[in-house]
Amino acid sequence: MKGSITTDRELCKGCGICIEFCDKKVLAFDAKVNLAGYIPVKFINNGECNGCGVCAIVCPDVAIEVYRE
Repeated sequence: MKGSITTDRELCKGCGICIEFCDKKVLAFDAKVNLAGYIPVKFINNGECNGCGVCAIVCPDVAIEVYRE
């Protein structure tokens, strides 16, 4: 099963917890800051995401949505 992730750039405070918990390493810090001045997390679509949802579960800002295809 393949998955994809969307992050709400304006909700994300760039804590990086989701990056640490992602087994597939499909999340990374973005190059641009959001309106609040934080560096948000972005999804790197390398085809490895399996839609497990761990990133969304550990996100304290509820800034991640996971989709399964």
